[in-house]
Amino acid sequence: MGLPLPVVDLPRLAVSGAVGDPVGGAQSADGSRALPEEVAIALTYNRASYAVMMATPLDVEDFGVGFSLNEGIIASPSELADIEVLGVELGIELRMTLAGDAAERTAERRRRLAGPVGCGLCGVESLEEALRPLPQITARLTVTPAEVRAALAGLAAGQALNRATRAVHAAGFWRPGGGVVAVREDVGRHNALDKLAGALARAGEAADQGMIVISSRVSIEMVQKAAMMGAGILVAVSAPTALAVRSAEEAGLTLVAIAREDGFEVFSGAQRIKT
Repeated sequence: MGLPLPVVDLPRLAVSGAVGDPVGGAQSADGSRALPEEVAIALTYNRASYAVMMATPLDVEDFGVGFSLNEGIIASPSELADIEVLGVELGIELRMTLAGDAAERTAERRRRLAGPVGCGLCGVESLEEALRPLPQITARLTVTPAEVRAALAGLAAGQALNRATRAVHAAGFWRPGGGVVAVREDVGRHNALDKLAGALARAGEAADQGMIVISSRVSIEMVQKAAMMGAGILVAVSAPTALAVRSAEEAGLTLVAIAREDGFEVFSGAQRIKT
């Protein structure tokens, strides 16, 4: 069975009319609109189910590699012995085969997080897993405000799926001298960043040599994923949460948010921004 298409044209009734117009002044027309597809992707490791994510069926292998890296399941793409993308009746099955120590780590993690329903200890362990300590950022790259603006412009230029649908998030990687060298898109902002992590790892790009730029707000998960990638600078179009700022400070990550053409705000790690 083939994979679903990432964009689908569906019929809709378009209703138009100026604000304040009486009902009789409204106009309608039949037509269609391009919409992003959203499917269930089941991630399995060594044929054991791990998670089911709702995502756009595009760059699925990048998603699998990036998710595995950002969740700490693998330390490098070399620990994935095989990756297979299968179209199934209800969505997509992403079968990944772990090699060496990664298989043992994942089995141990599953045993540690598993337990009977209502187990208080399981709840504590799950909270600790969600708020796990982040690696300390050692990136030395510094950038100018003009380079931040260039990265934002490059991300916008690379959002082909969003131009078609106006309904997806994007994550991009900007590198000095190269501009935005990779962009990945998805209906989920976390998925877009996972896809970018996978694309960079598979291409041998080091995240600490550039900036990560995202089209969404900054939640704690976005900071966690950027830190796991080793990035020194995370730039976002929208605002961060308070927990995201605290976590970025603890990890030594430069967090730039509310970034627009006319300016941005730096919430942590201001030493990497040349002002």
